[in-house]
Amino acid sequence: MQKIRKGDEVVVLAGKDKGNTGTVLNVFKDEAKVIVENINMAKRHTKGNPMQGVAGGIIEKEMPIHVSNVAIRNPITQKADRIGYRTLEDGKKVRFYKSNNEVVDI
Repeated sequence: MQKIRKGDEVVVLAGKDKGNTGTVLNVFKDEAKVIVENINMAKRHTKGNPMQGVAGGIIEKEMPIHVSNVAIRNPITQKADRIGYRTLEDGKKVRFYKSNNEVVDI
């Protein structure tokens, strides 16, 4: 079980986008990196391919950011928070916010 998953709202803790929030689009478990919507944007110069209908030019895309540089956003406190794990009475393992002990996902 991972602390940050696809679809989580996260806050950037370090880097050029520090303080910004976004939704996790993709998680790379083996590299410990995540792609966050509209965070860590880079310009990519692409060559067009008329056979596939791809136009060339400069496109902006999200680049991966390390998991240690993001923290999950607590909707109750509106701040970055840490995640812990707990097992419920029915045996289900869930994530919870460390600041207020609220369960993240049920």
